This record gives sequence, structure tokens and C-alpha cells, in this order.
Amino acid sequence: MTLDTRTRRAVRDRRGVRVHRYLAVRPGAEGSGTRLLCFHHAGAGAMAFAGWRQRAGADVDVLPVRLPGRETRTREPRLTDPARLVADLQEDLGDLLQEPHAFYGHSMGALVAHRFAQARVAAGLPAPRLLLVGACAAPQLPSDLLDRTDLDELTDERLMEAMADEESLPEALLRRPGWLRATLDTLRADLLLARGLRGAPARPLTCPIQAFAGRDDRMVTVAQVDAWRHCTSAGFRLRTVPGAHFFVRGREVPRAVGQVLRAAAPVPAR
Repeated sequence: MTLDTRTRRAVRDRRGVRVHRYLAVRPGAEGSGTRLLCFHHAGAGAMAFAGWRQRAGADVDVLPVRLPGRETRTREPRLTDPARLVADLQEDLGDLLQEPHAFYGHSMGALVAHRFAQARVAAGLPAPRLLLVGACAAPQLPSDLLDRTDLDELTDERLMEAMADEESLPEALLRRPGWLRATLDTLRADLLLARGLRGAPARPLTCPIQAFAGRDDRMVTVAQVDAWRHCTSAGFRLRTVPGAHFFVRGREVPRAVGQVLRAAAPVPAR
């Protein structure tokens, strides 16, 4: 895939401030710290990273990414084409990635972050300082769920059955049929997107990868997360953390991410 790196006319609000459709919050000023783009899991949105800005530390500019078709973007069509998504991300967020930056992706979000980083490197653009992935099997591995030939035809009932982890559909959501239906529609589209994002990388990334695996994750094993080591030529670390598949909601990982980014940051010249 060839990434279009041409600069397009920026969208601005009434005060002339640049608006990024894919961001849930405004980015900090240049030099305010490492920019951390956070990509959410399937069926979710930017709210998956609620609390991360406080927990990662003041020197990390946490920027939750919100894909179309959810939260404040419900009127926009959901994307299932990886090439279209990556092109959109570059067009909307590329101007932010000249500063030191890193990506964190959780579950499906890890595949999005990885593909976006790959496309930017292939286009001669700066790689992230670090790619952080959580609760996601490496893209070259098979997947019982994503490899299903009937994935795009699953009924709501069968889709619910296919989601093996008990955290996948909270009980509160099950009591609200309207919300549940919208969530399942989003989840179905996201799984199709995730299927297109899988596959052995053409070449390993040139940035290090830090991976996180939940000790009680019933959807992805530690060994499957550990296989991300084959996706980089620049160093790999694996850390197991408390929790099941959605440990992204806890306190430990955003704090650990902040620590990792501070350790990776270059010492400023004096």
C-alpha cells in the first residue's frame, strides 16, 4: 500500500484551531511531552482510555483515537477497509507526528497501530518512538474468530456466542437492547476490519515494541502476545499484567506505559 503524504487543507474551528476528526481531545502544545496515540479495541471507542491522561503522567500527551461509527461519530459510516482507514489516519493526524510520538493499541487497536506505523515507515515518514500493544495476538498468527468464513454473516446471537471472554459484553449492556444492537453492529464491522489488518508483516518495524498481556485473558494467550517479538528488528519486551482481556480499563497499564515512555525518551541536551 502506498500512503499519500501530501498536505491537504486543514479543518479549523471558529477560532482557527486545527480540528482532528479522529481525536477525542485536543493535542497539547508542541514540546509538551511524547504524543501517545491510543487505538481502542473492537466495539469500543475513545472512552476505553478514560483516565489515561491522569495516570500516564503529565509528560505524556495521551490522545485517544476515535474511529468512525461510534460515540460522537455515530453518523459516519464504519470503516472495514484497512487501506482507507490508514489513509484517513495519515490525512487527519499526520501533522501531529513530526514531534516525538508513540502508539498504543489495545486488541484490534494494536493491529490498527501496527499497520499505521508500517505504512508511515514505508512512505519514508518518522516511525513512532515505540509501538505498544496490549491484549492482541501477533498479526501473523491464525485466529479462530477472525478466520471464520461467515464472519460478516453472524447473527447477533451467534456473534455474542463467539465472544468467549465474559467481559466482552457487560451485563449492563445486555439489559439495554438498543445499545446492545448498536454495539454489536459496531463490533461486527470492527472484526471485519481486524481480519483485514492481519497477516505476516512484509518487513519488521524499525522501532521497538512493548507488549502487554493479561494474566487472566481468556481470549489471547501470553504466548500469542509474545509473538509480536517477530514484528520488530529494534527490540522487544513483554510484560504480564493483572486482569483479563480488558485490562486497558485498569490503573496499572497507563502508569506502566508512562514509565516506559519516560525511559525511552532521549536525555535533553544541556
